[in-house]
Amino acid sequence: MTDPAALRADARSLQPELVRLRRALHAHPEAGFALPRTQRAVRDALDGLGLEMQTGPEEFSSITAVVRGARPGPAVLLRADMDALRVQERTGLPYASDVDGLMHACGHDLHTAGLVGAARLLAARRERMAGSVVLMFEPGEEAGGGALRMIREGVLDAAGPRVEAAYGVHVLPGPAGVFSTRGGTIMAGACALEIVVEGRGGHGSRPQQAIDPVPAVAQIVLALHAFATRRFPTFDPIALSVTKLAGSEIINAIPDTASLGATVRILSDRSREVLERELPDLAHGIAAAHGCSARVSFRTVYPVTVNDETCAERALATIGGLLGTERAVPAAEPSMASEDFSAVLAEVPGAFLFLGATPEDIDPDEAEMNHSPRALFDDGVLADQAAALAALALAHVGPR
Repeated sequence: MTDPAALRADARSLQPELVRLRRALHAHPEAGFALPRTQRAVRDALDGLGLEMQTGPEEFSSITAVVRGARPGPAVLLRADMDALRVQERTGLPYASDVDGLMHACGHDLHTAGLVGAARLLAARRERMAGSVVLMFEPGEEAGGGALRMIREGVLDAAGPRVEAAYGVHVLPGPAGVFSTRGGTIMAGACALEIVVEGRGGHGSRPQQAIDPVPAVAQIVLALHAFATRRFPTFDPIALSVTKLAGSEIINAIPDTASLGATVRILSDRSREVLERELPDLAHGIAAAHGCSARVSFRTVYPVTVNDETCAERALATIGGLLGTERAVPAAEPSMASEDFSAVLAEVPGAFLFLGATPEDIDPDEAEMNHSPRALFDDGVLADQAAALAALALAHVGPR
């Protein structure tokens, strides 16, 4: 069996190096699918480990690396996302983003550095491994589609046999160093709703000569929020937020069209089916009552993230054995945030875990959430993150 004390000690020795990498990534963020500087930094950090490595093209900066054990056996996948957000940083950190309008506001810089640390721990143990570990460094998670493209490129089969399990870790506000997960649904699916109501524009002083689409859109907004609380059971809720409204560009004109956009979070395919079936009827009916017509677009951006029950239990037991049971806590409920790793878990069993990373001088309940321009994460968790990822892989391919 893997020696937890040795794994923890080796991880602690990597902590200064991982902090340097994380802060360099944080200071120089890149967003989207093309992350050339980030890709180069990760490749440099993995250099000399003897990994089998493939990188994506210039426009898609993926990295797939394989730690191959000395003996044959199954394959397991560990994933980190690498992209930043189009957010203007306001943390005041000495290593804050030097790129205007870009920030690692979701913690992907920690994810990337943590997986580099796991790669180092696993490479040092390859002679005792029976099987292989696939390291998935993903661009474009925030944009959506990075995981699907890496799957199409063959990341799940990079070691030869398809991976039998996949794991990922995401930092969140919470007590630093505490991991949590659960079997079944762990994160919501994300859907995008857009409705355009078409009327007939005119002068604001003569509304009787126009067919005003703005009141129709206003009524649809109210109806959507009632729909969200009346058509779904309390044990399978949705979260619907109208986040965009548009009408005339000038204040004294009634526009030809008005529109809204909404993000919808779901916890089941049943909810998605209800939304797909009933939202168009709701919008068309209200628009028609105002003498207007409506165009409705509803699409799934991220599927629901569903953990395999066995993998989630194994993950909590493994991390509890490594760091102590108080550091591996069952999650009470799913998060209504969403995640591109859902595409991986739709293909193979696995588990997605949360890691608390609030700095000790901040109350976790008051900490800024991911995506905030003031979000702060404690990179003191990196050694334990790396050790936990390595331990999850070794639970499948480590010494028997």
